[in-house]
Amino acid sequence: MTTTGEDHVTARGGPWWWERRRGAVLDVGLAVVSALECGFEGVPFAWEAGIPVAVGVLFGLVAGSVLLVRRRWPIAVVLVAIAVTPAAMGFLLGIVGLYSLAASDLPRRIIGSLAGMQSVGVLIVMFVRMRQDIARGDVDVGDWLVPFASVTMAVGVTAPPLLLGLYVGARRRLMESLRERADSLERELQLLAERAEERAEWARGEERTRIAREMHDVVAHRVSLMVVHAAALQAVARKDPEKAVKNAALVGDMGRQALTELREMLGVLRAGGDAVRSRAQGASVPLAAVGVAAAAAASRVVREEAAEGPSLSEIEELVGQSAAAGMVVDLSVEGEYRSYAPEVEATAYRVVQEALTNIHKHAAGAKTYVRLAHRVSEIAMQVENEPPSGVGSSAGLPSGGNGLVGMRERVAALGGVFVSGPTDAGGFRVSAVIPAS
Repeated sequence: MTTTGEDHVTARGGPWWWERRRGAVLDVGLAVVSALECGFEGVPFAWEAGIPVAVGVLFGLVAGSVLLVRRRWPIAVVLVAIAVTPAAMGFLLGIVGLYSLAASDLPRRIIGSLAGMQSVGVLIVMFVRMRQDIARGDVDVGDWLVPFASVTMAVGVTAPPLLLGLYVGARRRLMESLRERADSLERELQLLAERAEERAEWARGEERTRIAREMHDVVAHRVSLMVVHAAALQAVARKDPEKAVKNAALVGDMGRQALTELREMLGVLRAGGDAVRSRAQGASVPLAAVGVAAAAAASRVVREEAAEGPSLSEIEELVGQSAAAGMVVDLSVEGEYRSYAPEVEATAYRVVQEALTNIHKHAAGAKTYVRLAHRVSEIAMQVENEPPSGVGSSAGLPSGGNGLVGMRERVAALGGVFVSGPTDAGGFRVSAVIPAS
């Protein structure tokens, strides 16, 4: 984890303008050394200027102590160093002041101007003093050495601290930029993690809804037929034992089919869960990938279920089961049957299945029409029942109110159109059109 900008700000613990105590201790130490240096150099300056020695020493102490504010006012430090250069004092003051100026965030033109002024000042003072020494006879050198030594001294005093300060300042600004970028990336990662959690929660909700819809379709239809047959079995058990045996066999077949479908569905879900757990145990998954993985797992389960689910070729068997339960059903198919995508066939089958289940629940004994049309780019289905005649047996089937909602969600997920509602004759009609691809 990176060091955030907030942590960097709270790390400030120094007095006044210092960010750290060690920085304050360093500047105080440099200021003391510079003041002592300038104080000692103030003695010959006082002799040459003809002023009291105490005044020269005091002047040197004050000038050298200016180094204390080098972080806050580096321009003032450099100006003082330039001012005391003719007095032959402030060697440490000039070097440290120029370094502090170059390392600051001031514009380059200001840094270059002040560095040039200090370099010219050192050059002039060095040239004048060497000429004076030659004139007094203290030094016997050629005339060419004076400008060479002056330039060398000027460059040697100003260039190293200037270049070092520029390097340190650029490095500090780079580190601050990297820290800010790291803070920004950390915030983005936190945002991505929150969004991934939201996507994962959404995927879990979608998967729960899908499982509930599948369980409703599988259980409701099979169990509804079982209840209808059980009611018929109860009614004819004593009057027609042969028919009772037939109805009992149908109830057993329905139960076994329901168990088979439930077992297949739970097997797909269990296989998907085992795969997710094995991946989680094998390696740690980043939080940002949770939402994508959850959505992919949900889509994979849907595809696997659709591939193993019902198809349109089983519509006649589905209608036959309702007919065996006592419903009068008329099936008509238009167009030539062809294979569709597994999810399209499964959705069409579930729509017809749920519509027949609702008729068993709410319109027992009503004549029903199931129409299926294979068109060029779509498949259409319609299940319509006449008003209940009151002749059929009422098994008292409960209704959860989720059948139409589930059908509408299935059809809409494939880009189709679903319409349901009562007819003018008093019956009920369910219609759906699903794109073929």
